[in-house]
Amino acid sequence: MRVLLKPIWLIGLIGYFLYDLWRSSIEVAWDVLTPTDRSRPKMILLPLDAKTDAEIMATANLISLTPGTLTIDVSEDRKFLLIHAMFGAIDAEATKAGLKRGTERRVLRVLR
Repeated sequence: MRVLLKPIWLIGLIGYFLYDLWRSSIEVAWDVLTPTDRSRPKMILLPLDAKTDAEIMATANLISLTPGTLTIDVSEDRKFLLIHAMFGAIDAEATKAGLKRGTERRVLRVLR
């Protein structure tokens, strides 16, 4: 049954990524084009549920492709991603939760 759902989950991942890309592009563009500076950058350690190289790579790359976030490094034990988030200091826990609940969860559903 999982094999039959994988194409649907892949479409969901692509749709979520495109929505996240659009939303974060607007947020970053708004911050750049308006006189007020809303950005509060922060380095965040994101705990990973991803275990394989493919899962970690896909999660890290999708995070880096989203404007306002950049994956800096993977910990040596491969349990954390170090991420620079442009708006991370506003609410670091909400940023982590959004990345885990959004990108990572969808990547794992497709690749497992």
